[in-house]
Amino acid sequence: MAAEWWKKAVVYQIYPRSFKDSNGDGIGDLNGITEKLDYLKKLGADVIWISPMYCSPMDDNGYDISDYYQVDPMFGTNDDMDRLLFEAGKRGMKVILDLVVNHCSDEHEWFVKAKQDPDCEEAGYFYFKSPEDGKEPNNWRSNFGGSVWTELPDGRWYFHTFSKKQPDLNWENPKLREKIYEMINWWLEKGVAGFRVDAITFIKKDLTFASRETEDGLRYPIENLTDYPGIGDFLAEMKAKCFERYGCMTVAEAPGVSGDTFRRYAGENGYFSMIFDFTWENMEGETDKSSVEAVERWKQRILESQRFTSEAGWSGLFLENHDQSRCVNKYLEKDQIGFAGASAMAVMYFYLCGTPFIYQGQEIGMTNAEWNSIEEMDDVRAKGMYREALEQNGDPQKVLEYFGELGRDNARTPMQWCDGKNAGFTEGVPWLKVNENYREINVKAQEERGDSLLAFYKKLTALRHQEPYASVFAEGTIRPVLKELPAVIAYEREWDGRIVTVAVNFKKTEQEIPVVGGKCLLSNEGELQQMGERYLLKAYQAVVFDGMIK
Repeated sequence: MAAEWWKKAVVYQIYPRSFKDSNGDGIGDLNGITEKLDYLKKLGADVIWISPMYCSPMDDNGYDISDYYQVDPMFGTNDDMDRLLFEAGKRGMKVILDLVVNHCSDEHEWFVKAKQDPDCEEAGYFYFKSPEDGKEPNNWRSNFGGSVWTELPDGRWYFHTFSKKQPDLNWENPKLREKIYEMINWWLEKGVAGFRVDAITFIKKDLTFASRETEDGLRYPIENLTDYPGIGDFLAEMKAKCFERYGCMTVAEAPGVSGDTFRRYAGENGYFSMIFDFTWENMEGETDKSSVEAVERWKQRILESQRFTSEAGWSGLFLENHDQSRCVNKYLEKDQIGFAGASAMAVMYFYLCGTPFIYQGQEIGMTNAEWNSIEEMDDVRAKGMYREALEQNGDPQKVLEYFGELGRDNARTPMQWCDGKNAGFTEGVPWLKVNENYREINVKAQEERGDSLLAFYKKLTALRHQEPYASVFAEGTIRPVLKELPAVIAYEREWDGRIVTVAVNFKKTEQEIPVVGGKCLLSNEGELQQMGERYLLKAYQAVVFDGMIK
């Protein structure tokens, strides 16, 4: 059976607020995306994933939706979205949107009505509790810090997995579910090709809402209650009533899903086309991230992830996204950041079993910014934890340092298009500061050079699309090789008798590998040096061969 269309696709993620501003208000918008469609086409993107652009108070940068049917005026109009869908289609590109249905905004009309009238239908769309003692109903901790409960003036408490501005939707309510399905199908009818489904493993709750013990006496982390028993009923229903009808692409953000549960989510008959597997990308707390030992730990996580995901289903492959710091900072020491390291990482992940995602700016090697104060940041999570540190006599400087290294704002600084005013992002005042290195790192400069990271990413996508290799990557098996070599991540992809070998040297020194039969399809460091029956891989050299190790 031929691979589903999305298995051969390359996806480009756009954070619309930071991509391209078309009207000079300092905020990226839909017309700015339309303006750059030719750029994305030349890059080799087949699918554009647009992070939330719905009406929102922007407490959490659009992940708090107040109207699912309307484009927020800061991003444009529904007509602008129609135009974007049309122009993308003309270029053979598809568009998927973020689907945020674990929660909405406290300014959504449903919640506004629910606050005003405890007996209205909409009150049943949320989780409300009225404990007799007047205290919060349990000790669960929100993902953004503090309690999952916020009290209303009438004594009711409402539940929120994330910000208090993001009340959770009560999926136990069949009327609420029908409202959600109606909205999903409305967008699919408009021509959207699918969705990245946000925080979906949180939609089923422990309905006892009982407090849970913790060793440290602090609040119980809500992230421990993902993929709760019974969630499959909701997910199967949504698939049958929406996704299956349109043959669309669905990508689940599914924290808490791994191992055997992966098959339920992204297997042959899974709820979604694929999920993001977060088990191998997390480098939080790594102090020696470029050392051989750190690379070996990373390698083991990658290989283990590929072992079960390739057998059980399909995954979305990524190095960065809107919720994480830049990959060159995450995986490399500062003195290692540059073309070699960035291109080596790109080769490593791009041909694994799964659909590769490129996050805006990744293709030119954008880096973390330098943050001097909490006032420069926008991330609601960072500000919340900074405030908690002040209230609890903690060290706010440590919070600033943490989010300076690992915070979400690093991925949200404006796209660096050129070395002119505001990196070519806007003629106005940018909503978030532009990274100061935009004069050295920008699209225009790299478009003018054939040896740039941007040029290399175009080679990556071209190979991913070129038959017979496209079928090898979409349908082939994966086998790790050269596991004994320190800091070398290598694997073979095989389909219909053809083998493609990928080998990447993450060591800071040269290493020898056995000669690979067949031609070299791609190398980030020029031609390979051969010494008898061995190839010499330079530091951070990555190669792709049509052939297998002899």
